[in-house]
Amino acid sequence: MKRLVIITVGKTHSGKTTFAKSLEQQLPNSLVIDQDNHAEFINTYYQTLLPKKGPNAIKYAITQTIVNFAVHQTDAHLILCNSNRARQGRLELLAHFRNNGFESVLVHFEIPDHILQARVVDSQRSKAIFRSASSFEEVLIRQQAESHKNGMTDPIEGEADHLFVIRNTEDIQPVIQSILQI
Repeated sequence: MKRLVIITVGKTHSGKTTFAKSLEQQLPNSLVIDQDNHAEFINTYYQTLLPKKGPNAIKYAITQTIVNFAVHQTDAHLILCNSNRARQGRLELLAHFRNNGFESVLVHFEIPDHILQARVVDSQRSKAIFRSASSFEEVLIRQQAESHKNGMTDPIEGEADHLFVIRNTEDIQPVIQSILQI
């Protein structure tokens, strides 16, 4: 059986989670793995384990454990709903899935910054995922500043087996339909 891994790429409030949940409803035997859920869990129950600086190693360890379990203990298609903006990390992730027999799909959310700015201002999302930010606006500003630093680059053709770009909400359903045809 062919298994897909669908990896979302984009800034905060670009629509990754909404897309992932919609795809999960339409793609039989699929599972969304969202690091925001892991961050909220850790921040709620294990805050003393959070590092004061640097990468959130415990969040990444929990995510990796869940991904590995899903890869080796299920036959589900996986939808990874994270920002995945660093090219090197994305390539390593894609290689891991390729080595485990998955067909890979990248979905890049290329939403204009002025739209994202309006979304973060009006956001009703839980802030329980934050470790070092106080608002989604702060997260967006940080992401805008690092857009071409530290290896943060947009996906290109050839990184994955399939690449789709979402520029507005009208693109969502056609991209989902294309994925369902794979």
